[in-house]
Amino acid sequence: MILGIGSDLIDIRRIEKTLERWGERFKNRIYTPQEIAKAERRATRAETYAKRFAAKEACAKALGTGVPRKGVHWTHMGVVNLPSGKPTMALTGGAAKRLAQMLPAGMVAQIDVTLTDDYPLAQAIVVISAVPKPLPDR
Repeated sequence: MILGIGSDLIDIRRIEKTLERWGERFKNRIYTPQEIAKAERRATRAETYAKRFAAKEACAKALGTGVPRKGVHWTHMGVVNLPSGKPTMALTGGAAKRLAQMLPAGMVAQIDVTLTDDYPLAQAIVVISAVPKPLPDR
């Protein structure tokens, strides 16, 4: 069952200018340490930051809150990759609390994320679904 859908489109040049002007202050306010580490290892660093910014916006929309609102802050939502490489969102703080409020009893959240960029644009789509809790192994 889909609980929320969000999408966001951002101009990568906006992130480039913000990184030039605010640098570490911007990065530390918006991104998790893991996101910063991943972006800094890439040659296309601004594109990486832009896609993650779009994912946070899309996730906040899927949560029905926006940012920063209702206790959901930028660093409460982080793009992480599953072992397969597929992106998803790791939620903490107010974002995790909001997600818990959305979940029906007996269900767990599945967060699907797609990221893309074609300079000068970056886009993210986030779908939050409720799926049945797995049965314990016997």
